[in-house]
Amino acid sequence: MALQDLLTKKQIKVLHSYLADDWKILINAGAVRSGKTYINNYLFLLELRRIAKLAMENNDEHPQYIIAGFSSNSIFNNIINSIGSQFGIMLTADRHGHYHLFGVNIVPAYTGSLRGIGGIRGMTSYGAYINEASLSTHAVFQEIKQRCSKEGARIICDTNPDIPTHWLKTEYIDNVDSNAGIKYFMFTIDDNPTLPKDYVVSLKASTPKGMFYDRAIKGLWVTGDGIVYRDFDKETMIVDKVPQNLNYYVGVDWGFEHKNAILVFGDDDKGNTYLVESHTGKHQYIDYWIKVAKDIQKRYGRNINYWCDSARPEHVSAFQKAGLKARNANKSILAGIEKVSELMTLGNFFILHSASKDILDELYQYVWNEQTGEPIKEHDDDMDAMRYAIYSQHIKKEAKVIKSFI
Repeated sequence: MALQDLLTKKQIKVLHSYLADDWKILINAGAVRSGKTYINNYLFLLELRRIAKLAMENNDEHPQYIIAGFSSNSIFNNIINSIGSQFGIMLTADRHGHYHLFGVNIVPAYTGSLRGIGGIRGMTSYGAYINEASLSTHAVFQEIKQRCSKEGARIICDTNPDIPTHWLKTEYIDNVDSNAGIKYFMFTIDDNPTLPKDYVVSLKASTPKGMFYDRAIKGLWVTGDGIVYRDFDKETMIVDKVPQNLNYYVGVDWGFEHKNAILVFGDDDKGNTYLVESHTGKHQYIDYWIKVAKDIQKRYGRNINYWCDSARPEHVSAFQKAGLKARNANKSILAGIEKVSELMTLGNFFILHSASKDILDELYQYVWNEQTGEPIKEHDDDMDAMRYAIYSQHIKKEAKVIKSFI
């Protein structure tokens, strides 16, 4: 039986990372019923086998491992009982409430309050499996992490999303420091094709739009105000081909440590806007992006507009000196978002499938800051380039129309 017969594509991706990458904390987060706990239960068994081997090499006859959840009931239902039904491995607690497998002593910790970690105080662990990690108190999570001090110790977590400012999101998921050794995988309900189709259709239709839908179905860390582009519909707006002879233009958001984005759009004469190309990357100097832009110009015409972020005037000037029609974009945030949203609401916005890889992640994670009334400055490089291009090009066009009537 092939691996794809047992695991979903997203689960196989997680498994590959588990086996091949160098990490200390692996977090699977996202939608309900998306398969994240299933793969973590499998990784839990693999971790126990790895730890048993590691302990034997260290002549450690009593290796310990932490299994953590909000309560004893959630640990049993989500992990212990599920492992029995999924893999036929029945774990029974001893008189101390501990479990044992492959010679490893598995010690429960309850993350809902500080009292729940009494059983792991002072212990030294080879690792931990933390179920429903976003429900853990910050202090308990820190205590578990500190207990995992054996050489080679690792932590695996699964969770449903919470608010974007939750400590698990800001301190761990968003921590891109390579020294932290954090791997993160986001699951949507569509990442689990084993669910009955009628169940998924019903769940999507019956889940209230907004925060509940964004978290439970899309697996997003959002506030009650939810994602910015709510009317984006992947099913209808991702297309395999676009019309010929569009009016092309480009949006540019400069980056180095964060992502640089150059997006190519095209408008037809029916009011539709298409994203036809996406060029993104980090740690590339301006000469590289000039080559990318010149190649776009060669294919789409010498007079194509490049609507650029004015925060780097030296880069705009470099584009101009290279013979590119680079212009400072109109960076009005709310007006730009309103224009893009209008296209989506009217069903006039489309993305060519070949250009969709990076932008979809940002579209689903681009959320409002309920304190400022503007989007949170995260996952916004493609979003900024898109806004610069569409809003700047369209107000230029509208200005021409108005002028013709004067």
